[in-house]
Amino acid sequence: MKQNIGQKLALYPTPATVVGTIDNEGKLNWMLVAHVGIVSHSKLLLSVHAVHHSVKAIDETHRLSINIIDEQFVAQADYTGTVSGAKTDKSKVFEYHLGEAGMPVIEQSPLVMECEVIDTYEIDGFKNYICSILNTYVEEEMLDDKQKPDYNKLKPVLFEMPTYKYLRTGDIIGDCVKMGKAFGENLNK
Repeated sequence: MKQNIGQKLALYPTPATVVGTIDNEGKLNWMLVAHVGIVSHSKLLLSVHAVHHSVKAIDETHRLSINIIDEQFVAQADYTGTVSGAKTDKSKVFEYHLGEAGMPVIEQSPLVMECEVIDTYEIDGFKNYICSILNTYVEEEMLDDKQKPDYNKLKPVLFEMPTYKYLRTGDIIGDCVKMGKAFGENLNK
């Protein structure tokens, strides 16, 4: 029997990421963000509490990077979510270079997307940025034979909100579409 636990957001876990920003004065900042989502095949959503220091840079430049976290640097990434860029210089937390669109790309990150903000809306104290992906950088050994990211190799870290834990991604459990087709064939027998 299911129990009603009220109006709880229960879509976690979500990918943990580090967002990189550079403001109009050239100051770089890193911020841990787990509220990311897919809007379409070429657009994504980044949701950030409006009081975060990085919001100013995003609003000024309409540019940012989204760096996927793996287990190798989860402690560094977590640190960027525990201190404010308004009080702490976080520019030296990661080794990085600037991508083709001028956004910071974390060297340790296996997958990084440079993005441009195309729309913003506020709700419940959060700034929600709809972003167009300008460039995606993937470590070569993390690509499959079709030059697409292989998430079984990449193994992004997930964040789970109710308990504030990081989770390891697991094994492949099946092939999308093929599983459904097989189920449908068996269902109709």
